[in-house]
Amino acid sequence: MAKVIDGLTFKNMIIEAACAIEDKKQQANELNVFPVPDGDTGTNMSLTMSNALSELSKLDNQPPLGRVAELTASALLRGARGNSGVILSLLFRGIAKRLKDLNTAEALDFAHALQDGVETAYRAVMKPAEGTILTVSRVSAEKAVEEAENGADIASMFDTLIDTAHDALQKTTEQNPVLKKAGVVDAGAFGYIVILEGMRQSFSGKAPRVLTFAPAGEAVEEAPKGADFGSFDTNEIRYAYCTEFIVGREDGKRSVGRLKTLLESIGDSVVVVDDEELIKVHVHTNTPDRVLSEALKYGALLNVKIENMRQQHTEKVLNGTAAPPPEHKVAEPEQKYGFVAVAAGAGLDAIFRDLGADHVVSGGQTMNPSTEDILLAVDATKAETVFVLPNNKNIIMAAEQAIPLSPKRVIVLPSKSIPQGMSAMLAFNADSDVEQNVSAMTEAMKTVLTGLVTYAARDSVFGERRIREGDFIALLDGRLFHHGRRFTDVVKRLANEMSKKDASFVTIVTGCEASEKQVETVRAVFEKAARGAEITVVDGGQPVYYFIISVE
Repeated sequence: MAKVIDGLTFKNMIIEAACAIEDKKQQANELNVFPVPDGDTGTNMSLTMSNALSELSKLDNQPPLGRVAELTASALLRGARGNSGVILSLLFRGIAKRLKDLNTAEALDFAHALQDGVETAYRAVMKPAEGTILTVSRVSAEKAVEEAENGADIASMFDTLIDTAHDALQKTTEQNPVLKKAGVVDAGAFGYIVILEGMRQSFSGKAPRVLTFAPAGEAVEEAPKGADFGSFDTNEIRYAYCTEFIVGREDGKRSVGRLKTLLESIGDSVVVVDDEELIKVHVHTNTPDRVLSEALKYGALLNVKIENMRQQHTEKVLNGTAAPPPEHKVAEPEQKYGFVAVAAGAGLDAIFRDLGADHVVSGGQTMNPSTEDILLAVDATKAETVFVLPNNKNIIMAAEQAIPLSPKRVIVLPSKSIPQGMSAMLAFNADSDVEQNVSAMTEAMKTVLTGLVTYAARDSVFGERRIREGDFIALLDGRLFHHGRRFTDVVKRLANEMSKKDASFVTIVTGCEASEKQVETVRAVFEKAARGAEITVVDGGQPVYYFIISVE
């Protein structure tokens, strides 16, 4: 049993923690109370943690504690996905600052490091809410310090830390009205406890597990006959993650065609081989979290391998030779201003490029890009000042973490939807200074109403509403507005509400799963509700929402 935490011990703690959250990420995902397909808290936390494994694999068997903590914090920061992943990275950043000059940490040292992590996370969150990962991490760290001050050793301190965290987790249901209505605990806090439990498990003396999710992952089982993965050249593709997995089919009625359509919309090099018992998938994508979330609808994941072809320089599948590491270059400025936007779907990509975006990072709802993904796009932009449009509230924090990592001047405009991002770019004036443009674009975002039409991914009780899986759902500026079994009724309610004020422009962005009949229905409904408005229909190709609608 460990008496102190040295570099090797901490390395093993992180490995075990990454394994633990990978094991239980779906349990965390299922705690998401909002019925719309979302960012999947557990998947985001698992992807964030796994990002540290490639860095830790480079260390020798006796690494200094401070170095291990520093590498972990840096990797988590760059790999952070979604708000939960960003907060997790901030917790470890604070831990690293406390441990940086230590060769070993006793119970009190590590308890204070946990507390520093909490303070770092709280400082970074504009409006900390109770009943979240922040609450649970704060309460448990305070108790850990108290226990260590009373002479507890590492293991006893961790036991108290985890017990206190579990007690605090149960209270999140009462602290957050949304959680209370749904009768669940906070997903991010649950994931954090799983990570703490993994760290505690590493003290058992057993050899640390090998995570198949790890960047240097081992080969998975051979694909069923007919799948030839050797034909793919991973060295020339634009998508970062080579993703392979096998699903044990539990829902034989669910069409594999839908999975194929999704994969082709968010990646390339797609191979799907299926029979009555298994589905084998290979895809190159920037959003493996979205791929795995969709795959889980068919059954349990039996084997997973995800390799980051940009960062971890995985070997070519074809001939086994090592791919040369891509150099992270910072582009010399050739212009005053540049734009990086986040969007999913070829149509939206084209729209933002037509509006002037230099780079479009693939991502959005259910597909949260990492801080590193955004940073690479920012640094590749040939401009002095780069405006970043996250276009999703769950991506804003990850984008903001890129600000201090780039030598460029980076300004994150807090766009929470695709229409807000589009309106901001239309308000941009190349002849104005930075402050004038920030003001104009921020005001433009306030003038647009955003409506979303999608489906309920699961049964849920949200507020006073009981929502059934498969219901059509309308959201208005991020809030659940209406739901029902009849598509036309839901769209009519949304159109009437969005058109109450004088509407001059209506833009209807279609998703990849919207039928021609649905497109015509939405157009006709808005033509009637917003009489006299100019209506434009654009093929966005987004994978989550049937329609993204803006009214100005």
